[in-house]
Amino acid sequence: MTDTLVSSATKEVAIGFERPFVMIGERINPTGRKLLAEEMKNGDFSRVEADAVAQVEAGAHMLDVNAGIPLADEPALLAQAVKLVQSVTDVPLSIDSSIVEALEAGLGVYEGKALVNSVTGEDEVLERVLPLVARHGAAVVAISNDETGISEDPDVRFAVAEKIVHRAADHGIAASDVVVDPLVMPIGAMGGAGQQAFRLLRRLRDELHVNTTCGASNVSFGLPNRHHVTGAFLSMAIASGMTSAIMNPMHAEVKTAVMAADVLMGTDRDCAAWIRANREPGAPEGGRGREGRRRRRPAG
Repeated sequence: MTDTLVSSATKEVAIGFERPFVMIGERINPTGRKLLAEEMKNGDFSRVEADAVAQVEAGAHMLDVNAGIPLADEPALLAQAVKLVQSVTDVPLSIDSSIVEALEAGLGVYEGKALVNSVTGEDEVLERVLPLVARHGAAVVAISNDETGISEDPDVRFAVAEKIVHRAADHGIAASDVVVDPLVMPIGAMGGAGQQAFRLLRRLRDELHVNTTCGASNVSFGLPNRHHVTGAFLSMAIASGMTSAIMNPMHAEVKTAVMAADVLMGTDRDCAAWIRANREPGAPEGGRGREGRRRRRPAG
């Protein structure tokens, strides 16, 4: 099956159907974070550094880096953020911007093979972003919307994804280097959003054989106790073929759901990662804590 390989200067991560789910940390993004936006705009990247380190310590396999701040020099800020994050962590990065010049600036200083986030199905965007991706030997997130906007019909979104994959091939970018975002809508506003996403994920896996990602928190936007909804969604999405997500690994409910899904999908071999994360303090390496000892006691 398809593997998408991305790397930093020293570490490679494989996104794939037979691999553990890849958690891409979402927090280095000033959208909706006024304090972070103001600090970055003023040249203070201390919170960026702290968020980078904390997410990796929490289990993120990659980090998404965004510097989209209104009226700021986004190319310069994104390049600075990419360099800083690479100086304090060794995980690969997703370089995130809707501005081609910012993507180019970020790729220009990046060490390794980045994931470019993102390209849409709009012809003008395709012809600006795909040559940049090809030139830098990067992988790219394909957002399944085009000039007509975001369709509520998953078959239309599939057609947009298929178009992007074919256009990428025209630029020498293999399907294995295209990671499709099927666009997960808020379930509180669109009751069928989850079912639509699962149907589309299965088609992307079975027909296009491409890896997938999403902004995981979108699905639970506006709901109470939302992290449980996000975690349940990701578990079901993984079963439908999703192989990565931009998410917050510091939300325990979400991370635990992802790790449990890896166990049940067989990508956490011998449940090793689950046992390491959940072993009782002081339990032996075999993973048997109090419950295991209780089961071994003879009857009577």
